[in-house]
Amino acid sequence: MDSDGTQDARGTHASPVPRPAGPPEVPAMPPRPPRAPAMPPLPDGSAFLTWLRAPRPDAAPGVWRFGHRPRPAEEPEEIPTRQLLSGALIAFLVGWLVWSLLQNGYLGNWWWVPFDLIVPDAWRGGDSDLGETGTFIVYQGYELLVALGIMVGAARLGRWGEVWRRFVTPRFRRPEAQETRTTPEDDPAQWNELRTAGAADAAERLAAEARSGLMRDVDHARILRAWQGVRTGRHSLATFSGAVLKDGAAACLHPSGERDLPARLARHDLVTGQVRLGTTVDDARNPYAYRGTGLALGPDLLGTSLVAVGPAGSGKTGTVVRPLAESLCLHALAGRAAVVVVGAAGAGLGPADAYDVVVRIGNQESEYDLDLYGGTTDPDEAAAVLAEALVGDLADPHPGSDSRRSTTVLAQLLGPFRAVHGRFPSVPELRQLLDGAPGPFAALRQGLQEAGQESLLRELDARERQMGQPGDVGGVLGDRVALLDRPAFAGFFDTSGQSRPFTLKALDHPVRVRIDLPQRGHADASKMLARLVLAQFTASVAVREDRSLFACLLLDDATGVVTPEAVRGIQRLRSGNAGVVLTLRTLDDVARPLRGPLLGATGCRMALSGLTPWDGQDFAEVWGKEWTEARDVTDRQIIAETPAGKAVHMLRRVITGKAPTARAVTVRQVERERWSASELAHAVPAGHAVLSLTDVKGEHAPPLLVDLRG
Repeated sequence: MDSDGTQDARGTHASPVPRPAGPPEVPAMPPRPPRAPAMPPLPDGSAFLTWLRAPRPDAAPGVWRFGHRPRPAEEPEEIPTRQLLSGALIAFLVGWLVWSLLQNGYLGNWWWVPFDLIVPDAWRGGDSDLGETGTFIVYQGYELLVALGIMVGAARLGRWGEVWRRFVTPRFRRPEAQETRTTPEDDPAQWNELRTAGAADAAERLAAEARSGLMRDVDHARILRAWQGVRTGRHSLATFSGAVLKDGAAACLHPSGERDLPARLARHDLVTGQVRLGTTVDDARNPYAYRGTGLALGPDLLGTSLVAVGPAGSGKTGTVVRPLAESLCLHALAGRAAVVVVGAAGAGLGPADAYDVVVRIGNQESEYDLDLYGGTTDPDEAAAVLAEALVGDLADPHPGSDSRRSTTVLAQLLGPFRAVHGRFPSVPELRQLLDGAPGPFAALRQGLQEAGQESLLRELDARERQMGQPGDVGGVLGDRVALLDRPAFAGFFDTSGQSRPFTLKALDHPVRVRIDLPQRGHADASKMLARLVLAQFTASVAVREDRSLFACLLLDDATGVVTPEAVRGIQRLRSGNAGVVLTLRTLDDVARPLRGPLLGATGCRMALSGLTPWDGQDFAEVWGKEWTEARDVTDRQIIAETPAGKAVHMLRRVITGKAPTARAVTVRQVERERWSASELAHAVPAGHAVLSLTDVKGEHAPPLLVDLRG
């Protein structure tokens, strides 16, 4: 397996880039030793083994599977607590009264008839063969049987079993995660699949590491990923076994040498790949099977992309983007994913040590630069991506529109420049060309003539003829490029090889990237750069060699980023095992014709508390309506005329807590919105969100009210 990237864990630029975690060959230089774990391992590894062996039953999309207890799809009819307890008590008193009346002879001796018919006469007298003690036991035994029969009848009438299940059993029930029953054949800590394949020594080494507390969840996930490479033929069994026998739980390290993140804020389960975001509220609007369960997301859901809308302070960054970024960074350390997190500087997207590459645009101390052209050498491809970044928001948002003219203008300049200089122009050079500066044009023309590039000369001539003509977009492109030609960005977007540019072509490998945008003082440039990253991401993942690696872009604050081409790119991500997460303060930040296509292109949609009714209307439309049962109940109070009737009514009031009524119920099927615009705007509590989910297989969950703090 290639070892590029293990020599310089932070050297993630155009070439080389970090390689996937797997059984490495001996590198030219050893990888950087891993940092000390955030928490020391337990002496016996019991916590890790308990976590690994915990049940994770199959569940509906979005359910936190770790220790999950499946619930029925439909809510069972439940008797009100007061009525249940009152009925149980009254049944006990009635049973006790019947037994007392039988014991004292008030109801006659008829209940002794079965005894007289069954028991021999010789057993009834005190002088029988049984003796006085035996006769006493026979009589008392029969009375006990009768008492038990009365008790069973009272228990059935009073629903004592339901009382026991609802109020007694939960107090003695142990947590599901600890109710672990495993056998050696199905114990995941034994690595039986490796033993079956002939790697018994490696399996025994890993099992010993798990028992001794030297293995953690990232190690387990990373080694499983490497084993998948053996099964698919990408790596040999001998190489894998050798790495495990040599390094144990530290085998197949990520090129950075890290085995965990410096800190974790969210709850993760790398066996299922999920991160827990909150708890589904026990609310009548949620399906019964989801109520009270944990709500979690993983690559299977993020592969359909997610859009989250909520005002400032609603929790988009802290409760959605940060946990997802943390989860995907753990997946990257396990060799499963590549993640790019984009947000404003200081937005709280995780510490720098949690990433392999941190690009701080506008910060002169940044170790990395951003490749303006996405690492491509094709002028037409570079022009298409750059045009989307510069003027994609100015394109007609209606379906079928594009930015073809802008792409053509840029291609007419990028092609000749690369042919002459062997590279693409820097920002100042591109601005001069777009502004029609005579010096750069003359130099390009001379270089093309000397190289005999007649076709590129025709491209340059066409650009010169179009400059200054009505409808020419060169001026608009020049004005947009001028936003990047500022002193704050003087050291960035360099194409001469003097900087360390990061390119999204590196998403072939499990790399962790954070890009900080200079929103303070450069808001327009930040929006343009965000469009650039999104355009490069959608273009790069479509041509990846290894699509088994999940790629995800997390874009905190996608204001001004959603364009017609961006929506089309998002629609294509699912087939490339990739997805994006976009957050918006309001859907008004998206052009009206694009709001429906955006919500339709993303499989997961989240409306946070504080949404406006106008935004709520868009969500209500995309979530649609459902048939529900409407019950019209009419109660008429019953007036008792006789003392006995009044006594019965008083008893019913004591038992049920309600006055006796005659009820008329009309049931009909009606179609109503799952969540109306008014409910989304006014009925979602602070710290909550309504979230619908769709996984890559097409299974979906209806809109769920979720407590993001649980």
